[in-house]
Amino acid sequence: MSVTVIEEKCKGCKLCIKACPFEAIEMKGKVASIKDNCTGCGVCAEACPFHAIEKTEEEKEVKDLSAYKGVWVFAEQREGKLMPVVAELLGKGAELAADIGTHLAAVLCGHEVDHLADELIGWGADKVYVYDHQLLTQYTSDGYALTIKQAIDQFKPEIVLYGATHIGRDLAPRLAAMANTGLTADCTGLEIDPEDKKIKQTRPAFGGNLMATIVCPNHRPQMSTVRPGVMSKREFDSNRKGEIIRVTPNLQDSDIRTKVKEVVKTMRETVSLTDAEVIVSGGKGLGCPEGFALIKQLADKLGGVVGASRAAVDAGWIDHSHQVGQTGTTVKPKIYVACGISGAIQHLAGMQNSDYIIAINKNEDAPIFEVADYGIVGDLYQVIPEMIAQLDEM
Repeated sequence: MSVTVIEEKCKGCKLCIKACPFEAIEMKGKVASIKDNCTGCGVCAEACPFHAIEKTEEEKEVKDLSAYKGVWVFAEQREGKLMPVVAELLGKGAELAADIGTHLAAVLCGHEVDHLADELIGWGADKVYVYDHQLLTQYTSDGYALTIKQAIDQFKPEIVLYGATHIGRDLAPRLAAMANTGLTADCTGLEIDPEDKKIKQTRPAFGGNLMATIVCPNHRPQMSTVRPGVMSKREFDSNRKGEIIRVTPNLQDSDIRTKVKEVVKTMRETVSLTDAEVIVSGGKGLGCPEGFALIKQLADKLGGVVGASRAAVDAGWIDHSHQVGQTGTTVKPKIYVACGISGAIQHLAGMQNSDYIIAINKNEDAPIFEVADYGIVGDLYQVIPEMIAQLDEM
């Protein structure tokens, strides 16, 4: 988009200067002039009563989109083990591929990771592209991005899905820029438009206050990152057959600007929220950090793990690894117990797909009760001990 002033029509009224949100117009003599910081938004053209400003659309390069086929999943692995989100993405990828009428593939990068190819086929992949190289032993942004860009250029996938993990969030935007395409981050929903077969990518926007559906109509591949715990896995089938394609990437030491010298793992208690079938979460309604001792008692009794709202984490009552919600972990357990959590939309976005939601809150008007399957209005310090006592009697 470009904006130009038709000098003979300009009357010097300065209405365009007042309308420009970027202060990108100035007066030179009695004629308006467009400055270098113009974004081409065209607001000035709409504000000019004398039609002295015109905006023109630049012709965009049109890609041959028909050359792109297949749904790909980035098969993230660490130390030779697949991340749980990969199986979730393959489950959703199989649905998307069926709706389009194409194949589902996984792209696997690493060193000596051939044994993972059969596992990927068992989770639903029709094809597995294996890129094995010593320089891919440890994840580096340069090494993995260059390798997958070569794969995209050679095999031209229509859709590429990544887990919204630390690695996925680093890799996906780099590849989108390298491939000159778009990326929709932190998707909570993916579906195929039945009319034009483009992928419709849904994600929270404006702090989770609304859901935006995004499409990528003019570029390929269409790329999305998906939070772990959002999509459902397929049943693993060890008897599935698929095609394994081994490719040697064109990589040199000079291509990688960072070197991994050592991997240091912190020794602390961690919590696996994404794999848990039962989660008992505490919020600001606990009143103090000691309240999480009671939450843990109930979680242990139910064979679950402890979760938390952002308010409890921000208060310093519990580690961020326990946080459930839009800025924490998205979960989908069989049972989710929310204790002293009001139900801010950011928290609901991370747990509302749980099979059963049980809410305990003093405030009967708390938003959490709108999504709860079972609601208990009362003091959690009275309700939870009674629940534990009844569980002991079972």
